[in-house]
Amino acid sequence: MKYVVVLLVLAVGTYAIRLSGVLLRGRLTLPDWLRDLLPVAATTLLAALVATAVFTDAGHLALGVARPAGVAVGALLAWRRMPFAVVVVAAAATAALLRLAGLR
Repeated sequence: MKYVVVLLVLAVGTYAIRLSGVLLRGRLTLPDWLRDLLPVAATTLLAALVATAVFTDAGHLALGVARPAGVAVGALLAWRRMPFAVVVVAAAATAALLRLAGLR
């Protein structure tokens, strides 16, 4: 029951944040310097999420080889504009093969 309440609170909060963006769009003017930083902030947040997913495991630092190598292969293939399915399969296969070889 507690999880349902948490889920509902998060859903209502997310909806309220998105609705406020639509309602305040014409009323709120951001300074030019802040408007220029918003795309950089989104990229920085994405990079931080990737780094957290790659280098941590259950809240602890994980300095293995397989996961970062898989992410590197995926990033390289995405940079080369390969299809998404190829990127995901190649990244997963890289990590799996390295773990199979005994590298964590």
